[in-house]
Amino acid sequence: MARIAVIGGTGYAGRHIVEEAVNRGHSVLAIARRIPSERLPGATYIEGSLTDVPDLLAQLQGVDAVVSAVAPRGDMAGLVRPNLIALISLLPDDVRVGVIGGAGGSLIAPGGERLVDQPSFTEEYKPESMEAIGILEDLQSGPADRDWFYIHPAGGFGAFHPGERTGTYRDGGDVLVTDENGDSFISGADFAIAVLDEIENPKHSRERFTVGY
Repeated sequence: MARIAVIGGTGYAGRHIVEEAVNRGHSVLAIARRIPSERLPGATYIEGSLTDVPDLLAQLQGVDAVVSAVAPRGDMAGLVRPNLIALISLLPDDVRVGVIGGAGGSLIAPGGERLVDQPSFTEEYKPESMEAIGILEDLQSGPADRDWFYIHPAGGFGAFHPGERTGTYRDGGDVLVTDENGDSFISGADFAIAVLDEIENPKHSRERFTVGY
């Protein structure tokens, strides 16, 4: 079993990833700026922030994989990209990195435009989406010996529409996953399954991919 650290481990995506990892028997560190009063048995909760890279780096000693589930919004807007890339540059070479992005960077068709560039994309979400895309670009241009994966959730992913665990998902490669009606959705639990599947059985080394139903 692996030792997995989830930065932002108490947020929507992070807590589902922590739960899935614990249920699979991994050793899990849930890192967040505030430790919750209700904690998942089997996970170790640590107070930490991307804005303090030296302290966070010390807390990550001995991990096999680090997953960043910190969204660049609110008081973290503009801070996630530079601090996450700085942290990754200091991690040991054998630590695999996973980054939870947003749907905005997904393509709407093979070789097509990005979702964020469509007129229908909500303007207020664009800064967050563009910072997330910047992280992907930094990973792609980074050292070739750093193994990473970057995962785009479906468009309807979030606490506003949690959904149920089905145990299934589809991998869309670069393209936003939609159903036969054109809807794009995945539950928090099934998104976490996709993340843990990639950690346990890597299929996207130094690649991004999309997931949905």
